[in-house]
Amino acid sequence: MGSLSDIGLAAGINILSAIGFLLAFAILRIQPFNDRVYFPKWYLKGTRNSPRHSSNVVSKFVNLDCGTYLRFLNWMPAALKMPEPELIRHAGLDSAVYVRIYCLGLKLFVPIAMLGLSVLVPVNWTSETLEKTKALTFNDIDKLSISNVGKGSDRLWAHLTMAYAITFWTFYVLYREYKVVATMRLNFLALEERRPDQFTVMVRNVPPDPDESVSEHVQHFFSVNHRDYLSHQVVYNANKLANVVDKKKSLQNWLVYYENKHARNPEKRPTAKTGFWGLWGKRVDAIDYYKNEIEKLSIEEESERELIMNDQKAIMPVAFVSFKSRWGAAVCAQTQQSSNPTIWLTEWAPEPRDVYWPNLSIPFFELTIRRLIMAVALFFLTFFFMIPIAFVQSLANIEGIERVAPFLRPLIEKKVVKSFIQGFLPGIVLKIFLILLPTILMTMSKIEGHTSLSGLNRKSAAKYYLFLFVNVFLGSVITGTAFQQLDSFIHQSANTIPETIGESIPMKASFFITFIMVDGWAGIAAEILRLKPLIMFHIKNSFLVKTDQDREQAMDPGSLDFASSEPRIQLYFLLGLVYAAVTPILLPFILLFFGLSYLVFRHQIINVYNQQYESGAQFWPDVHRRIIIALIVSQILLMGLLSTKHAANSTPLILVLPVLTIWFHIFCKNRFEPAFVKFPLQDAVVKDTLERATEPNLDLRAYLKDAYIHPVFCCEAQSFASMEEDVEEKNLLVPTKRTSQRSSPSNSKHASELGTHS
Repeated sequence: MGSLSDIGLAAGINILSAIGFLLAFAILRIQPFNDRVYFPKWYLKGTRNSPRHSSNVVSKFVNLDCGTYLRFLNWMPAALKMPEPELIRHAGLDSAVYVRIYCLGLKLFVPIAMLGLSVLVPVNWTSETLEKTKALTFNDIDKLSISNVGKGSDRLWAHLTMAYAITFWTFYVLYREYKVVATMRLNFLALEERRPDQFTVMVRNVPPDPDESVSEHVQHFFSVNHRDYLSHQVVYNANKLANVVDKKKSLQNWLVYYENKHARNPEKRPTAKTGFWGLWGKRVDAIDYYKNEIEKLSIEEESERELIMNDQKAIMPVAFVSFKSRWGAAVCAQTQQSSNPTIWLTEWAPEPRDVYWPNLSIPFFELTIRRLIMAVALFFLTFFFMIPIAFVQSLANIEGIERVAPFLRPLIEKKVVKSFIQGFLPGIVLKIFLILLPTILMTMSKIEGHTSLSGLNRKSAAKYYLFLFVNVFLGSVITGTAFQQLDSFIHQSANTIPETIGESIPMKASFFITFIMVDGWAGIAAEILRLKPLIMFHIKNSFLVKTDQDREQAMDPGSLDFASSEPRIQLYFLLGLVYAAVTPILLPFILLFFGLSYLVFRHQIINVYNQQYESGAQFWPDVHRRIIIALIVSQILLMGLLSTKHAANSTPLILVLPVLTIWFHIFCKNRFEPAFVKFPLQDAVVKDTLERATEPNLDLRAYLKDAYIHPVFCCEAQSFASMEEDVEEKNLLVPTKRTSQRSSPSNSKHASELGTHS
């Protein structure tokens, strides 16, 4: 375990790194040639002009105004200046609520840190148990933790009291925040402008009918059963076509690159190799080669379009059904459509930007199998990932390095090098190992078949949180390799596992402190620098850009990566709640993370990120649930830790806390979660009535006509639209190709015949 000097060195390295990133950002952001990198959101909104439109050649690239260099930190107050209602209008509710998670961390841990540092740290420090136990090896961090309190000591009541204070304060903060966010969501839905998803329901597992096509079947069913039915759009399996279009777009970018290159040097024709990534193969004229390849793909694209248009098998048993009112859509989305609960499955349609089109072509019966396979894969990934992490972590310490490379011992034993290895190296190694994980988990979520980007992000976040909890938290707390841990758990009773983990908690405080500094300080500061988008923008600007439109397309504003960032935040909630009553000295490091993150991400949301979709803060129940899980884990581990301290009298008292926490979660779930799942019919009627009064001539059919057409068909919307004429409300006979003309749909030809004979 690292000493205060080791942590001090790690803190110095990470603070200097963070300051370096922030200073570099402060200078780079005011340079005219970087303006589209650090303020892309305003360009996309059309409210910012490029500072490069200057007569002075130098000032097009370099900021010559000395005053701006003196005010280089003015981005900080500017990030906090925009009020929350304006932030919601500017960036959306998802973004505004996301930054509230960081604010929630500050609300939760500032009072807890003040109480822990003023009460528990003196209690732990003055106990002097470790100094009296000569056989134990310890350092200054141990003396600040519960490890310094003797077994059976009355001082342990302070930690138990602290656990109660933490629990009830967390209840208070979470309840208020859940209430505020639920109100914000309802107000947002009530006040937001008209959107296609307010009138549209996604229908899955449309049953086959021998007499009607999917489109006719959908039109018939909803015309009969929903008087507010307006129109529908069936879904085509256009995955292959989308791949062709993407490949063609990539080749067009290469063609533009080589044409620009040729324009700079007309005397020399550019060449390229035809092999993988241009690394090998026959060398050919690049411009002619890419023109020919693009022409081939254009022919393939047209052929695939014709195939989809004429092949009924390309139509999937999925449709987007639109209604004349929000009330009609709400009734359909929130009710069961058939006596058979496995067909005509309805749910609110994602907004058009949120639809993940590739997964709509997955047959419904495959989804359960896919999710079972991915659950098994996640289990093995989570637990067997411990092996490389444990191996590398064993090398990222003094003993491990000396064992593998004994010739480095003289260098390692130097005080500065030793402090670097113990205080900095373990955290950075773990950070590197986690880089590729979000991509793997997102791929697994896509395989599961989720049909919206927001759903993919939420499912990936759940997987990532489980992984962080098992590998980063439990895997780092429990010493030894993965197999040793597994063997240890197998050969001990289940009720001793909390004791084993609880006893290890104080010993790992310094490791988590270094991890927080690497990931939470330097990592967040690096986020605002946007080094990768900065480099990519200038590469594209140099080789691909011809016009201002090209320059806008070269911008990469990015968006909030909820799938990876939210679980990371939850890890800090977990560490804070676990260590608050054990080693409170860790809390200031977490507070600095939440404060810096709030500042950085508020700036990014205002000036940079352009969200791909808007879900209306639908992720908040997941945020609340994970904090509750963290609180329960902290209570169980504290119970195990106190049992090792022979504080048997405290066990019944601390057992009450998990029970209270579960009750509190159920209460909040019943009280607030419906606002994130269902849309109140009363609000729908009010919004519909107001719209009819203010826009009596609104042509809703025209507004919704092309909203849910696959992006690759947008240029040919008329050819692929399957919108049917509205059926008069008073006409009970619905047009159909079935032999039966009854006003209720039937699921098969035989059912129609039964209806005719009756």
